[in-house]
Amino acid sequence: MRRRQFASLAAAAVAAVAAGRRISHASGARSGGARVVVVGGGFAGASCALALSGSCDVMLIDPDERYVTCPMSNAVIVGLRELESITVTRKGLRTRGVRVVGDRVVAVDTRRRQVRLSRGATVRFDRLVMAPGIRFLWGRPEGYTEAVSARMPHAWQAGRQTELLAAQLSAMRPGGVVAISVPAGPMRCPPGPFERASLIAGFLKQKNPRGKVLIFDANNHFPKQDVFVDAWQALYPGMIQWIPVVEGGAVVRVDPAAFSLTTSTGTHRADVINIIPPQAPSSIAVEAGLASDHGWCPIDPETFESTLVSGVHVIGDACIADPMPKAASSAHAQAGRCARAIVAGLGGHDGLGAGETAMESVCYSLLASDRALSIHARFELTDGKITQLPPPASAAGGPEEVRNAAAWYRRILADSFGA
Repeated sequence: MRRRQFASLAAAAVAAVAAGRRISHASGARSGGARVVVVGGGFAGASCALALSGSCDVMLIDPDERYVTCPMSNAVIVGLRELESITVTRKGLRTRGVRVVGDRVVAVDTRRRQVRLSRGATVRFDRLVMAPGIRFLWGRPEGYTEAVSARMPHAWQAGRQTELLAAQLSAMRPGGVVAISVPAGPMRCPPGPFERASLIAGFLKQKNPRGKVLIFDANNHFPKQDVFVDAWQALYPGMIQWIPVVEGGAVVRVDPAAFSLTTSTGTHRADVINIIPPQAPSSIAVEAGLASDHGWCPIDPETFESTLVSGVHVIGDACIADPMPKAASSAHAQAGRCARAIVAGLGGHDGLGAGETAMESVCYSLLASDRALSIHARFELTDGKITQLPPPASAAGGPEEVRNAAAWYRRILADSFGA
């Protein structure tokens, strides 16, 4: 596919994000004064709250006033961005009528239709949207605890961890080795580790040209592998080595004292060790009975209502919405669909129309400061299941694609957080 066609796809994806940002209320009606409580203020929760504002009494509960996004955080690690540039506040949500409560939900009572907050207050709801994100499965690999992550950062939640990894990279000895461990199973932003490896190699090429990046992968394949590998060979020959599980890529143990990791092929030392642990839905989702035996939260893809607990919707990284990736653009698309279903269910005038059956997704991965990979996908419902329409389009381009990535990021911040 030609560059002009990919540019059109990128523009269409940005337009789709903008179109789903708010529910239209030409009649000015609200859904009978109903209250919708949204738990979690990441891309999924904030997008849903913003889409619902004006149609009902919507309250977003999240303990953090400032949210640091995972998208573009890899650019911060290598100095292409500042942390402040990927940080948003809740001001935009409040301006648009969302009531934001800075607290943590510690219990969900679906029978009484209320949630309990860490400071003791309870909040009632007519509909509940859970967008709790992920938790890390500490102890996998063996020895990798939350305390150890201060020495071997995961940087899979942006903020302090991003800064830790950036500092270690800058302080690495000449000719040093960076090891990245990729877990098996569903994870947030599947292409993210490989974008990170690309950008770190670009950093080393400029600052530490004898340095190397080892990717220990507990899988035998990764998203857009052919595009990434071609880019590595062209941009960073000999600097990045990908080790799949069949070649000993699964890390089974870490030793923070020796600063080493162990796989089936033995123990490996490195100068910077970035362990990305396996992931599961946030504990509150599990405690609320929303998670299945498989660990994630099953939903009705028509409405994103839980199939286990009625009256509760689950969106974002915590839900099972295969084949949609666990990514910001997917979370935003799910939030828009969920908001429309809630308004329709509460008796509002808006619902899911025939032209709103598809959900768009676009992911960008920076390969270098002046080169990026984009993955565009479209999903729709078929026989009650989410299906991906003919294979996702992708492209690796130069500065123009990097600008497209920046434009997408600005747009999704505005449409998710009112930023």
